[in-house]
Amino acid sequence: MTGQRGHKYSPEFKESIIRRMMPPENATVAELSEETGVTEVTLYKWRREARINGTATPGDGRESEQWSSEDKFLIVMETYAMNENVLSEYCRKKGLYPEQIEAWREACLHANARQTAESKELKTELREEKKRSKSLERDLRRKEKALAETAALLILQKKVQAIWGEPEDE
Repeated sequence: MTGQRGHKYSPEFKESIIRRMMPPENATVAELSEETGVTEVTLYKWRREARINGTATPGDGRESEQWSSEDKFLIVMETYAMNENVLSEYCRKKGLYPEQIEAWREACLHANARQTAESKELKTELREEKKRSKSLERDLRRKEKALAETAALLILQKKVQAIWGEPEDE
């Protein structure tokens, strides 16, 4: 199989490459491309399709703790209904630990709670900023009025001086 343009790869070959992108091998796209002659663009496309179909395919040589949130989420989804024995077997095959998957599951379950707390905090901060903004606007309007009155008095004083001929400073 050459990596020539328009070449059709067998589903078995494609599946074997995708499996190599998954743990425990977790081969990088560059390594697989060099080894098989399949272009990196094609391998990235296969990986994206596998993810869309719900398969965790890190394919970048990173350790499991460095995987993307998407891959961790897919592992959590894949293992959610597994009992302890099946999960242990799955972890052995993938080079993972049940504790890792449990931690990822907890992170997924609490992701919205964290977002809700942050949202409440942002709303509180926004409310305080609006109050501060209104207060500053009121203060600015008051000062603008005082400045306008002072300017009007100065103009009036100059007109009075001009009319009565009084010297400015005595």
